Amino acid sequence: MAAVDYPPALKRLAAQLRRLPGIGPRSAERVSLWLLGGAEGVRCREVAEALQEAADSVRACPSCGFFTEAELCEMCADPQRAGGPLCVVEQATDILALERTGVFRGRYHALGGRLAPLDHVGPEDLRIGTLLQRCRAEPPAEIVLALGADVEGEATARYLAELLRAEFPGVRLSRIAQGLPAGGGLESADELTLSRALSGRVTV
Repeated sequence: MAAVDYPPALKRLAAQLRRLPGIGPRSAERVSLWLLGGAEGVRCREVAEALQEAADSVRACPSCGFFTEAELCEMCADPQRAGGPLCVVEQATDILALERTGVFRGRYHALGGRLAPLDHVGPEDLRIGTLLQRCRAEPPAEIVLALGADVEGEATARYLAELLRAEFPGVRLSRIAQGLPAGGGLESADELTLSRALSGRVTV
């Protein structure tokens, strides 16, 4: 006697959902059942329409790499940000994290990754050429490197710093401070974090 299982269409839906980040077999099964649980497939249709709309209208901003539905994202299109500081990040999602702080009011540039020789990611695989073109066309008041503090982030920051200093000697170049997280205690910090916190100390 054959074992009872879900219909093939439901299993195919769950298999596609499992391709999403953070979705395991059980979660994919639960989401599939929820989608099919709406009256006359309303949930499925609404999700399918939203997916299709996003696929058709959302694209990467050709200037900074953030998401947009227009020719340029709202930050690149904002004339009040022109000529101000330019913040370089690894991924487009990093832009939103920084923008939500409300502290930085310049423009951004997403590299689309970081240097990782072991994964065969070199300078030609990142949006470094676009960064240089932007700086030549409209030199920023300052270039802020907001890259990760891991090995690849450090290597990328050093590479960019040398490249940018050589080509734009008159532009101020800085790196975001690194140290203790808000609410963190000294006892839980590693030596490298404490070292950077001490090196980046400010006058009070």
